[in-house]
Amino acid sequence: MKTSDFYYDLSPGLIAQTPLADRTGSRMLAVDRETGGVTHSVFRDVGAFLRPGDCLVLNDSRVMPARLPGKNAATGGEVEVLLLHRRSETVWEVLTGPGKRAKPGAVITFGDGDALTCRVLDILDGGNRLVEFAFAGNFFELLDTVGEMPLPRYIKERLAEKERYQTVYAKELGSAAAPTAGLHFTPEILEGLRAQGVSTAFLTLHVGVGTFRPVKTENISEHHMHSEFFALSEESASLLRRTKQNGGRIISVGTTCCRTLEFIAKEHGEVVPCSGWTDIFIYPGFDFRVLDGLLTNFHLPESTLIMLVSAFAGYTTTMNAYREAVRQRYRFFSFGDCMLVL
Repeated sequence: MKTSDFYYDLSPGLIAQTPLADRTGSRMLAVDRETGGVTHSVFRDVGAFLRPGDCLVLNDSRVMPARLPGKNAATGGEVEVLLLHRRSETVWEVLTGPGKRAKPGAVITFGDGDALTCRVLDILDGGNRLVEFAFAGNFFELLDTVGEMPLPRYIKERLAEKERYQTVYAKELGSAAAPTAGLHFTPEILEGLRAQGVSTAFLTLHVGVGTFRPVKTENISEHHMHSEFFALSEESASLLRRTKQNGGRIISVGTTCCRTLEFIAKEHGEVVPCSGWTDIFIYPGFDFRVLDGLLTNFHLPESTLIMLVSAFAGYTTTMNAYREAVRQRYRFFSFGDCMLVL
């Protein structure tokens, strides 16, 4: 298939710029995988589509305030550093902009003083930088002070509260972007679902900024995904195996959980506790081994994420659902509405 097969026309006015005051108030388009039929609903009524014995899989990764506005210490020129992967206690792989102000040897300062600085060690393949930080005190406390949430470029509004770009169950710090399907949940919704007999299993996948990188190949099978770190515990793996054995449905909250579970099953033949790195790319034709349902937001045209949804729901069903969402003026992308595929 071609990348252009996954294009749809979207008015900029449908791109959600801010989160709703009520996390549960987003609209939800429920899609039947077998018939292609759709039902218009609201997320707070998600329980009506679930059954006792089902299991929701949630990504508990927490977003770092990874966007660091800084200055070149020698020239005073502005430089932005975006944290990607921690290589050691003080060394990180980062994105910088503009790159000409982040050459090897350059020192970049952050905030009002010199409590946090970094020195560029090397330029990596693809243009990322390897930098070494120097800091006084706790690194992550300093991040909270000088860092900003790494919102996607299509969001132009400033985020009033950092926690609105976190899920309510976020725990494991390490993502450069939020697993946005989980932003709709509240503790009350989760408690109500558990009372209904719907269990919850947690895993961790630290979302990288490669999530936002466009597919540049004409043939989608030639695209290479970025690698992301994941971890699945024995407790969660056991719960997921029991769910399957008892006839329950495994429903992934977001594409990150989907990619993690399907990667593990592909590598090990079943869901087992493990951790590591995955660059799995799921597109139409993929053989799903774990998922029975998917809750996800509406994704960018021609993105790997809409390709994953198309693989699970079916290409025609997915594209028809997106066109219906556009017609009904749903809110799109990270702070937007959601789609439940069962």
